[in-house]
Amino acid sequence: MKSSDPLAKADSTAADAAPAGDKPRSSFLSVRDLHVRFTTLDGIVKAVDGLSFDLERGSTLGIVGESGSGKSVSSLAILGLHNPKKTVIGGEIHFDGVELTKASENEMNKLRGRRIAMIFQDALAALSPFYSVGEQIAETYRRHMGASRKEARQRAIDMLGRVGIPNPERRVDDYPHHFSGGMRQRAMIAIALACNPDLLIADEPTTALDVTVQSQILDLLGDLQSEFGTAIIFITHDLGVIAQTADDVLVMYAGRCVEKGTVREVLRDARHPYSWGLLSSVPDLGGDVDIPLRPVRGTPPSLLSPPPGCPFHPRCDYVARVGDDACKTSRPTLTLADGRGSACHLTADEKAEIFATEVRPLLR
Repeated sequence: MKSSDPLAKADSTAADAAPAGDKPRSSFLSVRDLHVRFTTLDGIVKAVDGLSFDLERGSTLGIVGESGSGKSVSSLAILGLHNPKKTVIGGEIHFDGVELTKASENEMNKLRGRRIAMIFQDALAALSPFYSVGEQIAETYRRHMGASRKEARQRAIDMLGRVGIPNPERRVDDYPHHFSGGMRQRAMIAIALACNPDLLIADEPTTALDVTVQSQILDLLGDLQSEFGTAIIFITHDLGVIAQTADDVLVMYAGRCVEKGTVREVLRDARHPYSWGLLSSVPDLGGDVDIPLRPVRGTPPSLLSPPPGCPFHPRCDYVARVGDDACKTSRPTLTLADGRGSACHLTADEKAEIFATEVRPLLR
């Protein structure tokens, strides 16, 4: 649900959350040093550059960042959906004991839809125009669950009803072009949830929905997680949604993780200048309308030739405080302690002082 106060939601939904910690590779999903590079006419695009994270059953990891930061690309790598002729993937992706980067296409086909499902951002591109919405849901259910046509059709009707499609018994035979943009998005969510997957990747799943339906979809994902112990990766620009849904937060910039921690830690005590910029850009409906928003200045870097050193330094207001041009020449490392850390050359004391005196007052 769109929120003007993600910090308040972080307090109410994650006050008792424990730090995730650095988990071993026995985690349900473990991504280690993931690199994804695309070959283009202009050169090599370093879309994901050394990403690592863990996710346990029943937990939700929120991934935030601007467009082009590598959020969706990393998720597509988990599903093995990149074009192998134009993509080079390095690192390891372990899913419940299976190393996905080395899995065959046949093995991935058995996992996709049944154990790992994805809600894609562009519903119009993801849905086939040649088959009814009900057929597309039913086909997924029949293929993976071995159901009869009658059982699969009933499942399609049930799922359309669960995601808020009115008159599902009638709309099950409609085609995607008969649906509005928001209804197509809900139909795609129904396809992803049809088989009760173990891992659900939700890529901006509520972007096209009004706030009422958005809340309904978030509740539905929460019910699925509670009932089946589903692990969820939630990709979004909406920090209010992250505060409401996520256990841990991973902030991405230029294909890298620049900050990670529990939702309370990141939203209440952010430690990276980019995270400060994201938080300062959230409007407060209860605030002074005469106070302008404070967006992150500049634009994201080109991933064809990312800047040396810290990739955020061309947009950062605190480069001078570090001194010796360290931000421009040395790439900061992300060191996690109990699952918490940020990739920044500022000292821990400097981060705390800046957040308390310059960032925090803007978030009230």
